Amino acid sequence: MNPTVSAAGIPAIPGPAKAQDSLTDARKGAAAGVSGGGSSAGAAVSAQPTPPHDRDWDAVADLVGAASRIDLFAHVNPDGDALGSALAVGLALRALGRDVHVSYGDDPLVVPASLRFLPGQDLLVPPHEVPDAPDLVMVFDAAGSSRLGLLEAKAKAARALVVVDHHASNTRFGTHHIIDVAAPATAVLAEELVYRLGGTLTADIATALYTGLVTDTGSFKYPATTPETHAMAARLLATGIPHADISRAIWDTCRFGYLKVLSGALAEARLDAAAAGGLGLVWTVVTRTDRHAHGIALDEIEGIIDVVRKAAEAEVALVLKEDDDGRLLASARSKGRVDLGKVCAALGGGGHAFAAGYTARDETPGQVVARFRALLADARIPSPADPADAAG
Repeated sequence: MNPTVSAAGIPAIPGPAKAQDSLTDARKGAAAGVSGGGSSAGAAVSAQPTPPHDRDWDAVADLVGAASRIDLFAHVNPDGDALGSALAVGLALRALGRDVHVSYGDDPLVVPASLRFLPGQDLLVPPHEVPDAPDLVMVFDAAGSSRLGLLEAKAKAARALVVVDHHASNTRFGTHHIIDVAAPATAVLAEELVYRLGGTLTADIATALYTGLVTDTGSFKYPATTPETHAMAARLLATGIPHADISRAIWDTCRFGYLKVLSGALAEARLDAAAAGGLGLVWTVVTRTDRHAHGIALDEIEGIIDVVRKAAEAEVALVLKEDDDGRLLASARSKGRVDLGKVCAALGGGGHAFAAGYTARDETPGQVVARFRALLADARIPSPADPADAAG
């Protein structure tokens, strides 16, 4: 576990005007296809709804100014972007003297092992400590209300519900929305929110934001990464955060038992070269029996998908993770030729075009894969360079 970064003695960072200019430039670049995802990726971004307007940000600032208590929610089984964004805004609000609490709808509420270095965890409260009808709730990185788990009903009962997100599949379930599908991470919107609320970027806040930024960009290697993504990283690094320690905690540290579970998952991996219209599918399953045999929790196996997806023969990768209740949590990744957000939405889940997921209940792994596979061919993204796509 890495120590919490202290904010003491850190110089001020350029504030709202600079952040707004930078974000505007980033959106222009993403809409023009500068993200590195090719022409089809650029077209997908430019076809999405416009980013938040000044009036949207101002409305949220007014809500915060009028609220007696502010509850910030991440989605269940939070990743670095969800929890990092919520904690970053929570730290900024606390510094401004506000009564703020952070939670997510898991019971028990346990911070994933790879994120236990995050500052601001003293803001965390379990779901039962959140009021049944909160004054103001802000939700981070959740595309739909079902992603809130035990907090879904409380979020819906709030006087005001602000949804801060970057998923194209967002259902706009709030009363107010700060949604920008061109943003590579919700942390980008969280940074601007910090400035808009009058906060100052400290090392603690920057640590939480950097965690969100690097996890959702795959350490800057995913197509949504733009020049401005790196500019944001530079702003965060300028506060003195230990970026090498953060990266090591997220990607390069695991318990020995994880290696044994990974070994078993790779041994069970299957390649279906005919899937996705011949683009290929590689998949595997991690059972709860395998995890329990080596004392590994569900949140510790998130990285398996990043190993499985390396198979050169497969455009799509799928990892099925059995939770302690017997459900199969599906994590899917595409290299850019298949829209997995479309596939997973059809199966009750959602996410991004190239990274998505869903939950299967009362099905065997074989049944889950069969339903998933059946949708892949129709989710191919046409490519003019591919005669098969052009003909189709």
